[in-house]
Amino acid sequence: MLKLTNEGIKDKKAWEEKGYKLPSYDREKMIENTRKNPTWIHFGAGNIFRAFQANVCEKLLDEGVIDTGLIVAEGYDYEIIEKYNRPSDDLSILATLKADGTVEKKVIGSIAESCILDEENEKEIERLREIFRAPSLQIVSFTITEKGYKTRAYMDKVVGLLLERYKAGKLPVSVVSMDNCSHNGDKLKEAVLEIAGEWAAAGKCDADFSAYLQDASLVAFPLTMIDKITPRPDDTVKEMLKADGLENAEPIVTSKHTYVAPFVNAEETEYLVIEDKFPNGRAAYEKGGFIFTDRETVDKTERMKVCTCLNPLHTALAIFGCMLGYKTIHDEMDDADLKKLVTTLGKDEGMKVVVDPKVLSPQEFLDAVLTKRLPNPFMPDTPQRIACDTSQKLPIRFGETIKAYRKDSSLNTADLKVVALVIAGYLRYLEGIDDEGNAFEQSPDPLLDELKALSPEEVLKREDVFGVNLYEDDLAERAMELYKQMQGAGNIRKTIKSIV
Repeated sequence: MLKLTNEGIKDKKAWEEKGYKLPSYDREKMIENTRKNPTWIHFGAGNIFRAFQANVCEKLLDEGVIDTGLIVAEGYDYEIIEKYNRPSDDLSILATLKADGTVEKKVIGSIAESCILDEENEKEIERLREIFRAPSLQIVSFTITEKGYKTRAYMDKVVGLLLERYKAGKLPVSVVSMDNCSHNGDKLKEAVLEIAGEWAAAGKCDADFSAYLQDASLVAFPLTMIDKITPRPDDTVKEMLKADGLENAEPIVTSKHTYVAPFVNAEETEYLVIEDKFPNGRAAYEKGGFIFTDRETVDKTERMKVCTCLNPLHTALAIFGCMLGYKTIHDEMDDADLKKLVTTLGKDEGMKVVVDPKVLSPQEFLDAVLTKRLPNPFMPDTPQRIACDTSQKLPIRFGETIKAYRKDSSLNTADLKVVALVIAGYLRYLEGIDDEGNAFEQSPDPLLDELKALSPEEVLKREDVFGVNLYEDDLAERAMELYKQMQGAGNIRKTIKSIV
Protein backbone atom coordinates (compact mmCIF):
# COMPACT_ATOMS: atom_id res chain seq x y z
CA MET A 1 0.00 0.00 0.00
CA LEU A 2 1.04 3.58 -0.65
CA LYS A 3 0.65 5.74 2.44
CA LEU A 4 0.67 9.52 1.95
CA THR A 5 2.68 10.51 5.02
CA ASN A 6 6.28 11.44 5.73
CA GLU A 7 6.95 7.86 6.78
CA GLY A 8 5.02 6.42 3.86
CA ILE A 9 6.97 8.20 1.11
CA LYS A 10 10.22 6.84 2.46
CA ASP A 11 9.32 3.68 0.55
CA LYS A 12 10.47 5.34 -2.67
CA LYS A 13 10.56 2.14 -4.68
CA ALA A 14 6.87 1.40 -4.10
CA TRP A 15 5.84 4.89 -5.19
CA GLU A 16 8.18 5.12 -8.16
CA GLU A 17 7.12 1.71 -9.47
CA LYS A 18 3.62 3.13 -9.77
CA GLY A 19 4.87 6.15 -11.70
CA TYR A 20 4.90 8.82 -8.99
CA LYS A 21 7.51 11.57 -8.82
CA LEU A 22 8.61 12.17 -5.24
CA PRO A 23 10.31 15.20 -3.65
CA SER A 24 14.05 15.02 -4.28
CA TYR A 25 15.00 17.63 -1.66
CA ASP A 26 15.44 17.14 2.08
CA ARG A 27 11.87 17.78 3.19
CA GLU A 28 12.66 17.72 6.91
CA LYS A 29 15.29 20.40 6.41
CA MET A 30 12.89 22.44 4.26
CA ILE A 31 10.24 22.30 7.00
CA GLU A 32 12.79 23.36 9.61
CA ASN A 33 13.95 26.29 7.45
CA THR A 34 10.37 27.37 6.77
CA ARG A 35 9.31 27.31 10.41
CA LYS A 36 12.36 29.37 11.43
CA ASN A 37 12.29 31.81 8.53
CA PRO A 38 8.87 31.79 6.84
CA THR A 39 8.78 33.59 3.49
CA TRP A 40 5.33 32.83 2.08
CA ILE A 41 2.01 32.17 3.80
CA HIS A 42 -1.10 31.45 1.75
CA PHE A 43 -4.73 31.72 2.88
CA GLY A 44 -7.08 29.22 1.26
CA ALA A 45 -6.16 25.52 1.32
CA GLY A 46 -8.17 24.68 -1.78
CA ASN A 47 -7.47 22.80 -4.97
CA ILE A 48 -5.99 25.60 -7.08
CA PHE A 49 -3.42 26.37 -4.38
CA ARG A 50 -2.39 22.73 -4.11
CA ALA A 51 -2.25 22.30 -7.90
CA PHE A 52 -0.53 25.55 -8.82
CA GLN A 53 1.32 27.60 -6.22
CA ALA A 54 2.40 24.56 -4.21
CA ASN A 55 3.57 22.82 -7.38
CA VAL A 56 5.64 25.81 -8.51
CA CYS A 57 7.38 25.83 -5.13
CA GLU A 58 7.86 22.06 -5.45
CA LYS A 59 9.71 22.56 -8.74
CA LEU A 60 11.92 25.29 -7.27
CA LEU A 61 12.72 23.21 -4.18
CA ASP A 62 13.70 20.29 -6.41
CA GLU A 63 15.94 22.58 -8.46
CA GLY A 64 17.54 24.19 -5.40
CA VAL A 65 16.26 27.67 -6.28
CA ILE A 66 14.56 28.03 -2.86
CA ASP A 67 15.09 26.30 0.48
CA THR A 68 11.84 27.29 2.21
CA GLY A 69 8.36 26.10 1.32
CA LEU A 70 4.85 27.34 1.87
CA ILE A 71 2.72 27.75 4.96
CA VAL A 72 -1.00 27.39 4.30
CA ALA A 73 -3.74 28.81 6.51
CA GLU A 74 -7.45 28.02 6.33
CA GLY A 75 -9.93 30.53 7.67
CA TYR A 76 -13.26 29.16 6.48
CA ASP A 77 -13.36 25.37 6.78
CA TYR A 78 -11.00 24.18 9.51
CA GLU A 79 -11.80 20.54 8.77
CA ILE A 80 -9.68 20.74 5.61
CA ILE A 81 -6.63 21.13 7.83
CA GLU A 82 -7.78 18.82 10.62
CA LYS A 83 -9.04 15.94 8.47
CA TYR A 84 -6.79 16.16 5.43
CA ASN A 85 -3.62 18.27 5.75
CA ARG A 86 -2.36 17.16 9.11
CA PRO A 87 -3.13 13.42 8.85
CA SER A 88 -1.22 13.49 5.53
CA ASP A 89 1.71 15.47 6.99
CA ASP A 90 0.73 18.27 4.55
CA LEU A 91 1.61 16.06 1.57
CA SER A 92 -0.61 16.00 -1.50
CA ILE A 93 -0.83 14.23 -4.85
CA LEU A 94 -1.12 16.25 -8.05
CA ALA A 95 -2.62 14.36 -10.99
CA THR A 96 -2.01 16.45 -14.10
CA LEU A 97 -4.49 15.43 -16.79
CA LYS A 98 -2.97 16.02 -20.20
CA ALA A 99 -4.91 16.40 -23.43
CA ASP A 100 -3.14 13.36 -24.93
CA GLY A 101 -4.67 11.15 -22.25
CA THR A 102 -1.59 10.69 -20.11
CA VAL A 103 -1.62 11.43 -16.38
CA GLU A 104 1.43 12.79 -14.59
CA LYS A 105 1.41 11.77 -10.91
CA LYS A 106 3.44 13.75 -8.43
CA VAL A 107 3.70 13.93 -4.64
CA ILE A 108 3.80 17.58 -3.56
CA GLY A 109 5.80 18.20 -0.40
CA SER A 110 6.30 21.97 -0.54
CA ILE A 111 3.68 22.75 2.10
CA ALA A 112 5.74 22.91 5.26
CA GLU A 113 3.03 23.75 7.75
CA SER A 114 -0.75 24.16 7.93
CA CYS A 115 -2.53 26.59 10.23
CA ILE A 116 -6.08 27.36 11.29
CA LEU A 117 -7.22 30.97 11.39
CA ASP A 118 -9.20 30.55 14.59
CA GLU A 119 -8.92 33.30 17.19
CA GLU A 120 -10.62 31.10 19.76
CA ASN A 121 -7.71 28.67 19.56
CA GLU A 122 -4.85 30.50 21.24
CA LYS A 123 -2.18 28.05 20.10
CA GLU A 124 -3.24 28.34 16.46
CA ILE A 125 -3.58 32.12 16.40
CA GLU A 126 -0.32 32.68 18.27
CA ARG A 127 1.56 30.64 15.67
CA LEU A 128 0.08 32.83 12.96
CA ARG A 129 1.12 35.93 14.88
CA GLU A 130 4.67 34.57 15.08
CA ILE A 131 4.70 34.10 11.32
CA PHE A 132 3.49 37.65 10.69
CA ARG A 133 6.09 39.06 13.08
CA ALA A 134 8.90 37.26 11.22
CA PRO A 135 11.20 39.71 9.36
CA SER A 136 11.71 37.01 6.69
CA LEU A 137 8.04 37.01 5.60
CA GLN A 138 7.75 38.31 2.04
CA ILE A 139 4.39 37.17 0.70
CA VAL A 140 0.90 36.87 2.18
CA SER A 141 -1.32 35.47 -0.58
CA PHE A 142 -4.96 34.48 -0.96
CA THR A 143 -7.28 32.21 -2.93
CA ILE A 144 -10.44 32.68 -0.87
CA THR A 145 -12.71 33.89 -3.74
CA GLU A 146 -13.90 37.46 -4.19
CA LYS A 147 -16.67 36.80 -1.66
CA GLY A 148 -14.00 36.11 0.94
CA TYR A 149 -12.86 39.74 0.89
CA LYS A 150 -16.41 40.77 1.73
CA THR A 151 -16.62 38.34 4.64
CA ARG A 152 -15.99 40.55 7.65
CA ALA A 153 -15.28 37.76 10.16
CA TYR A 154 -12.52 36.40 7.91
CA MET A 155 -10.97 39.73 6.98
CA ASP A 156 -10.98 41.00 10.58
CA LYS A 157 -8.63 38.14 11.45
CA VAL A 158 -6.36 38.86 8.48
CA VAL A 159 -6.14 42.56 9.34
CA GLY A 160 -5.38 41.60 12.94
CA LEU A 161 -2.37 39.64 11.71
CA LEU A 162 -1.20 42.57 9.57
CA LEU A 163 -1.48 44.71 12.69
CA GLU A 164 0.95 42.31 14.37
CA ARG A 165 3.42 42.97 11.54
CA TYR A 166 2.97 46.71 11.98
CA LYS A 167 3.58 46.45 15.72
CA ALA A 168 6.70 44.35 15.10
CA GLY A 169 8.37 47.38 13.52
CA LYS A 170 6.39 48.27 10.39
CA LEU A 171 7.91 45.30 8.60
CA PRO A 172 7.53 45.20 4.80
CA VAL A 173 5.40 42.60 3.02
CA SER A 174 3.45 41.99 -0.19
CA VAL A 175 -0.23 41.13 0.26
CA VAL A 176 -1.25 39.29 -2.89
CA SER A 177 -4.69 38.28 -4.08
CA MET A 178 -4.42 35.32 -6.42
CA ASP A 179 -8.16 35.00 -6.83
CA ASN A 180 -9.83 34.87 -10.21
CA CYS A 181 -11.53 38.25 -10.13
CA SER A 182 -11.05 41.63 -11.75
CA HIS A 183 -8.58 44.03 -10.08
CA ASN A 184 -8.15 41.53 -7.27
CA GLY A 185 -5.35 43.39 -5.51
CA ASP A 186 -7.39 46.58 -5.35
CA LYS A 187 -10.37 44.73 -3.88
CA LEU A 188 -8.19 43.10 -1.24
CA LYS A 189 -6.59 46.44 -0.36
CA GLU A 190 -9.99 48.14 -0.11
CA ALA A 191 -11.25 45.47 2.29
CA VAL A 192 -8.15 45.75 4.48
CA LEU A 193 -8.15 49.56 4.58
CA GLU A 194 -11.84 49.74 5.42
CA ILE A 195 -11.34 47.61 8.52
CA ALA A 196 -8.15 49.43 9.56
CA GLY A 197 -9.94 52.77 9.23
CA GLU A 198 -12.83 51.60 11.40
CA TRP A 199 -10.45 50.26 14.02
CA ALA A 200 -8.51 53.53 14.13
CA ALA A 201 -11.73 55.53 14.52
CA ALA A 202 -12.81 53.25 17.37
CA GLY A 203 -9.40 53.48 19.05
CA LYS A 204 -8.67 49.79 18.49
CA CYS A 205 -5.35 50.47 16.77
CA ASP A 206 -2.73 53.14 16.19
CA ALA A 207 -3.88 55.77 13.69
CA ASP A 208 -0.61 55.21 11.78
CA PHE A 209 -1.62 51.61 10.99
CA SER A 210 -3.61 52.78 7.95
CA ALA A 211 -0.67 54.89 6.78
CA TYR A 212 1.56 51.82 7.03
CA LEU A 213 -0.88 49.79 4.90
CA GLN A 214 -1.00 52.57 2.30
CA ASP A 215 2.78 53.02 2.06
CA ALA A 216 3.67 51.01 -1.06
CA SER A 217 7.31 50.91 0.01
CA LEU A 218 6.22 48.86 3.03
CA VAL A 219 2.99 47.09 2.08
CA ALA A 220 2.09 46.28 -1.53
CA PHE A 221 -1.18 44.93 -2.92
CA PRO A 222 -0.17 43.84 -6.43
CA LEU A 223 -2.62 42.88 -9.14
CA THR A 224 -2.49 39.32 -10.48
CA MET A 225 -4.09 37.30 -13.25
CA ILE A 226 -4.45 33.60 -12.51
CA ASP A 227 -5.64 30.88 -14.85
CA LYS A 228 -5.71 27.15 -14.18
CA ILE A 229 -8.69 24.82 -14.33
CA THR A 230 -8.88 22.66 -11.20
CA PRO A 231 -12.20 20.80 -10.98
CA ARG A 232 -13.32 18.93 -7.89
CA PRO A 233 -11.55 15.58 -7.37
CA ASP A 234 -12.73 13.16 -10.04
CA ASP A 235 -13.89 9.58 -9.43
CA THR A 236 -11.87 8.29 -12.38
CA VAL A 237 -8.67 9.69 -10.90
CA LYS A 238 -9.63 8.35 -7.48
CA GLU A 239 -10.08 4.84 -8.87
CA MET A 240 -6.73 5.06 -10.67
CA LEU A 241 -4.96 6.01 -7.43
CA LYS A 242 -6.78 3.29 -5.50
CA ALA A 243 -5.64 0.77 -8.11
CA ASP A 244 -2.08 2.00 -7.44
CA GLY A 245 -2.62 1.01 -3.82
CA LEU A 246 -3.07 4.48 -2.31
CA GLU A 247 -4.45 4.31 1.21
CA ASN A 248 -7.36 6.57 2.14
CA ALA A 249 -7.95 7.72 -1.43
CA GLU A 250 -11.62 8.37 -0.75
CA PRO A 251 -12.54 12.08 -0.63
CA ILE A 252 -13.68 13.72 2.58
CA VAL A 253 -16.82 15.87 2.64
CA THR A 254 -16.64 18.32 5.53
CA SER A 255 -19.59 19.56 7.56
CA LYS A 256 -19.40 22.75 5.46
CA HIS A 257 -19.74 20.61 2.32
CA THR A 258 -16.16 21.14 1.17
CA TYR A 259 -15.03 18.24 -1.02
CA VAL A 260 -11.43 17.36 -0.17
CA ALA A 261 -9.30 14.47 -1.36
CA PRO A 262 -5.64 13.46 -0.94
CA PHE A 263 -5.23 14.35 -4.59
CA VAL A 264 -5.96 17.25 -6.93
CA ASN A 265 -6.69 16.72 -10.60
CA ALA A 266 -5.87 19.65 -12.86
CA GLU A 267 -5.06 20.62 -16.40
CA GLU A 268 -1.48 21.16 -17.48
CA THR A 269 -1.93 24.75 -18.69
CA GLU A 270 -1.44 27.47 -16.08
CA TYR A 271 -0.73 31.18 -15.94
CA LEU A 272 0.01 33.51 -13.05
CA VAL A 273 0.90 37.06 -14.08
CA ILE A 274 1.91 39.27 -11.14
CA GLU A 275 2.58 42.97 -10.70
CA ASP A 276 6.17 42.98 -9.51
CA LYS A 277 5.78 44.82 -6.18
CA PHE A 278 7.53 43.04 -3.31
CA PRO A 279 8.83 45.46 -0.66
CA ASN A 280 10.55 42.67 1.29
CA GLY A 281 11.96 40.96 -1.81
CA ARG A 282 10.98 37.64 -3.34
CA ALA A 283 12.48 34.44 -4.68
CA ALA A 284 12.98 33.80 -8.39
CA TYR A 285 9.49 32.35 -8.86
CA GLU A 286 9.69 33.21 -12.55
CA LYS A 287 11.90 30.10 -12.83
CA GLY A 288 8.78 28.12 -11.93
CA GLY A 289 6.62 29.84 -14.54
CA PHE A 290 5.17 32.91 -12.83
CA ILE A 291 5.27 36.03 -15.03
CA PHE A 292 6.32 39.24 -13.26
CA THR A 293 5.52 42.51 -14.98
CA ASP A 294 4.04 45.99 -14.47
CA ARG A 295 0.54 46.89 -13.35
CA GLU A 296 -0.74 47.88 -16.79
CA THR A 297 0.35 44.57 -18.32
CA VAL A 298 -1.30 42.54 -15.56
CA ASP A 299 -4.50 44.48 -16.18
CA LYS A 300 -4.30 43.72 -19.90
CA THR A 301 -3.77 39.99 -19.35
CA GLU A 302 -6.68 39.91 -16.93
CA ARG A 303 -8.95 41.69 -19.42
CA MET A 304 -7.77 39.41 -22.22
CA LYS A 305 -8.71 36.31 -20.26
CA VAL A 306 -11.79 37.48 -18.39
CA CYS A 307 -13.40 39.56 -21.14
CA THR A 308 -12.46 37.60 -24.26
CA CYS A 309 -10.38 34.47 -24.36
CA LEU A 310 -11.68 32.16 -21.62
CA ASN A 311 -14.24 33.33 -19.08
CA PRO A 312 -17.01 34.42 -21.50
CA LEU A 313 -16.70 31.07 -23.27
CA HIS A 314 -16.93 29.25 -19.95
CA THR A 315 -20.05 31.16 -18.92
CA ALA A 316 -21.74 30.56 -22.29
CA LEU A 317 -21.05 26.81 -22.00
CA ALA A 318 -22.25 26.82 -18.39
CA ILE A 319 -25.59 28.48 -19.16
CA PHE A 320 -26.44 26.37 -22.19
CA GLY A 321 -24.85 23.21 -20.81
CA CYS A 322 -27.19 23.27 -17.81
CA MET A 323 -30.23 23.65 -20.08
CA LEU A 324 -29.12 21.06 -22.64
CA GLY A 325 -28.41 18.38 -20.06
CA TYR A 326 -24.61 18.29 -20.20
CA LYS A 327 -22.54 17.18 -17.20
CA THR A 328 -19.05 17.97 -18.50
CA ILE A 329 -17.53 20.87 -20.43
CA HIS A 330 -15.53 18.58 -22.72
CA ASP A 331 -18.73 16.85 -23.85
CA GLU A 332 -20.15 20.25 -24.76
CA MET A 333 -17.15 20.83 -27.00
CA ASP A 334 -18.14 17.69 -28.93
CA ASP A 335 -21.47 19.37 -29.66
CA ALA A 336 -21.04 21.10 -33.03
CA ASP A 337 -23.54 23.86 -32.20
CA LEU A 338 -21.95 24.74 -28.85
CA LYS A 339 -18.43 24.53 -30.22
CA LYS A 340 -19.37 26.93 -33.01
CA LEU A 341 -21.09 29.19 -30.46
CA VAL A 342 -18.00 29.66 -28.29
CA THR A 343 -15.66 29.82 -31.29
CA THR A 344 -17.71 32.64 -32.78
CA LEU A 345 -17.95 34.34 -29.39
CA GLY A 346 -14.19 34.34 -28.94
CA LYS A 347 -12.77 34.69 -32.45
CA ASP A 348 -15.37 36.85 -34.18
CA GLU A 349 -16.95 38.97 -31.46
CA GLY A 350 -14.48 39.19 -28.59
CA MET A 351 -11.20 39.32 -30.51
CA LYS A 352 -12.19 42.61 -32.17
CA VAL A 353 -11.80 44.44 -28.87
CA VAL A 354 -9.15 42.35 -27.11
CA VAL A 355 -6.16 44.18 -25.65
CA ASP A 356 -2.84 42.47 -26.42
CA PRO A 357 -0.75 42.34 -23.22
CA LYS A 358 2.36 41.24 -25.19
CA VAL A 359 3.52 38.83 -22.46
CA LEU A 360 0.84 36.39 -23.67
CA SER A 361 -0.56 36.15 -27.20
CA PRO A 362 -4.38 36.49 -27.20
CA GLN A 363 -4.70 34.45 -30.38
CA GLU A 364 -2.51 31.62 -29.08
CA PHE A 365 -4.27 31.74 -25.70
CA LEU A 366 -7.71 31.49 -27.34
CA ASP A 367 -6.61 28.75 -29.74
CA ALA A 368 -5.35 26.69 -26.79
CA VAL A 369 -8.66 27.21 -24.97
CA LEU A 370 -10.71 26.09 -27.99
CA THR A 371 -8.55 23.21 -29.22
CA LYS A 372 -6.85 21.82 -26.10
CA ARG A 373 -8.22 23.06 -22.80
CA LEU A 374 -12.01 23.01 -23.09
CA PRO A 375 -12.14 19.81 -25.20
CA ASN A 376 -9.74 17.89 -22.92
CA PRO A 377 -11.69 14.68 -22.19
CA PHE A 378 -9.60 14.08 -19.09
CA MET A 379 -10.71 17.33 -17.43
CA PRO A 380 -13.96 16.52 -15.60
CA ASP A 381 -15.16 20.12 -15.20
CA THR A 382 -18.90 20.73 -15.15
CA PRO A 383 -21.19 23.48 -16.45
CA GLN A 384 -22.96 23.35 -13.10
CA ARG A 385 -19.77 24.35 -11.24
CA ILE A 386 -18.99 27.15 -13.66
CA ALA A 387 -22.58 28.43 -13.50
CA CYS A 388 -22.12 29.35 -9.83
CA ASP A 389 -22.44 33.12 -9.21
CA THR A 390 -23.24 33.86 -12.87
CA SER A 391 -24.92 37.17 -11.98
CA GLN A 392 -21.60 38.35 -10.52
CA LYS A 393 -19.66 37.33 -13.63
CA LEU A 394 -21.78 38.75 -16.46
CA PRO A 395 -20.75 42.44 -16.00
CA ILE A 396 -17.07 41.68 -16.64
CA ARG A 397 -17.38 38.77 -19.05
CA PHE A 398 -19.88 40.45 -21.37
CA GLY A 399 -20.50 44.01 -20.17
CA GLU A 400 -16.92 45.06 -20.90
CA THR A 401 -17.14 43.80 -24.49
CA ILE A 402 -20.38 45.70 -25.01
CA LYS A 403 -18.75 48.87 -23.63
CA ALA A 404 -15.77 48.44 -25.96
CA TYR A 405 -18.03 48.05 -29.00
CA ARG A 406 -19.99 51.16 -28.06
CA LYS A 407 -16.81 53.14 -27.56
CA ASP A 408 -15.29 52.18 -30.95
CA SER A 409 -17.00 54.05 -33.79
CA SER A 410 -15.84 51.40 -36.28
CA LEU A 411 -17.82 48.69 -34.44
CA ASN A 412 -21.53 48.08 -34.01
CA THR A 413 -23.20 46.17 -31.17
CA ALA A 414 -25.61 44.78 -33.78
CA ASP A 415 -22.73 42.42 -34.65
CA LEU A 416 -22.78 40.95 -31.12
CA LYS A 417 -25.10 38.14 -32.10
CA VAL A 418 -23.70 35.49 -29.74
CA VAL A 419 -23.48 37.94 -26.84
CA ALA A 420 -27.19 38.67 -27.29
CA LEU A 421 -27.83 34.93 -27.47
CA VAL A 422 -26.01 34.31 -24.17
CA ILE A 423 -27.99 37.11 -22.47
CA ALA A 424 -31.20 35.53 -23.75
CA GLY A 425 -29.94 32.15 -22.60
CA TYR A 426 -29.41 33.53 -19.10
CA LEU A 427 -33.02 34.75 -18.99
CA ARG A 428 -34.12 31.26 -20.02
CA TYR A 429 -31.74 29.67 -17.47
CA LEU A 430 -33.42 31.65 -14.68
CA GLU A 431 -36.63 29.74 -15.38
CA GLY A 432 -34.98 26.50 -14.20
CA ILE A 433 -36.55 24.49 -17.05
CA ASP A 434 -34.30 22.64 -19.49
CA ASP A 435 -34.74 22.22 -23.25
CA GLU A 436 -36.78 19.06 -22.74
CA GLY A 437 -39.20 20.83 -20.44
CA ASN A 438 -37.84 19.33 -17.23
CA ALA A 439 -36.94 21.27 -14.09
CA PHE A 440 -33.23 21.47 -13.19
CA GLU A 441 -31.45 22.80 -10.12
CA GLN A 442 -29.73 26.09 -10.80
CA SER A 443 -26.27 26.67 -9.35
CA PRO A 444 -25.78 28.82 -6.25
CA ASP A 445 -25.84 32.57 -6.91
CA PRO A 446 -26.37 35.45 -4.46
CA LEU A 447 -28.97 37.07 -6.74
CA LEU A 448 -30.68 33.92 -7.98
CA ASP A 449 -33.91 34.16 -5.97
CA GLU A 450 -34.16 37.90 -6.52
CA LEU A 451 -33.75 37.66 -10.29
CA LYS A 452 -36.10 34.68 -10.61
CA ALA A 453 -38.84 36.78 -9.02
CA LEU A 454 -38.53 39.42 -11.76
CA SER A 455 -39.94 39.44 -15.26
CA PRO A 456 -37.41 38.97 -18.11
CA GLU A 457 -37.86 42.64 -19.05
CA GLU A 458 -37.04 43.70 -15.49
CA VAL A 459 -33.95 41.48 -15.41
CA LEU A 460 -32.68 43.12 -18.61
CA LYS A 461 -32.88 46.51 -16.89
CA ARG A 462 -30.42 45.45 -14.17
CA GLU A 463 -27.18 47.29 -14.95
CA ASP A 464 -25.59 45.64 -11.90
CA VAL A 465 -26.10 42.25 -13.57
CA PHE A 466 -25.00 43.11 -17.10
CA GLY A 467 -22.56 45.94 -16.40
CA VAL A 468 -24.26 48.25 -18.93
CA ASN A 469 -27.65 49.64 -19.87
CA LEU A 470 -28.81 47.08 -22.43
CA TYR A 471 -31.53 49.49 -23.58
CA GLU A 472 -28.97 52.03 -24.78
CA ASP A 473 -29.14 50.28 -28.15
CA ASP A 474 -31.16 47.30 -29.40
CA LEU A 475 -29.32 44.61 -27.35
CA ALA A 476 -32.16 44.24 -24.83
CA GLU A 477 -34.74 44.05 -27.61
CA ARG A 478 -32.75 41.40 -29.50
CA ALA A 479 -32.10 39.38 -26.35
CA MET A 480 -35.80 39.49 -25.50
CA GLU A 481 -36.76 38.25 -28.96
CA LEU A 482 -34.28 35.36 -28.71
CA TYR A 483 -35.57 34.53 -25.23
CA LYS A 484 -39.11 34.26 -26.61
CA GLN A 485 -37.85 31.95 -29.36
CA MET A 486 -36.37 29.66 -26.68
CA GLN A 487 -39.77 28.93 -25.12
CA GLY A 488 -41.03 25.38 -25.50
CA ALA A 489 -39.30 22.04 -25.68
CA GLY A 490 -36.44 21.87 -28.17
CA ASN A 491 -36.43 25.57 -28.94
CA ILE A 492 -33.23 26.41 -27.06
CA ARG A 493 -31.33 24.19 -29.48
CA LYS A 494 -33.23 25.61 -32.47
CA THR A 495 -32.46 29.18 -31.39
CA ILE A 496 -28.75 28.41 -31.03
CA LYS A 497 -28.71 26.91 -34.54
CA SER A 498 -30.42 30.00 -35.95
CA ILE A 499 -27.64 32.25 -34.64
CA VAL A 500 -24.47 30.21 -35.10
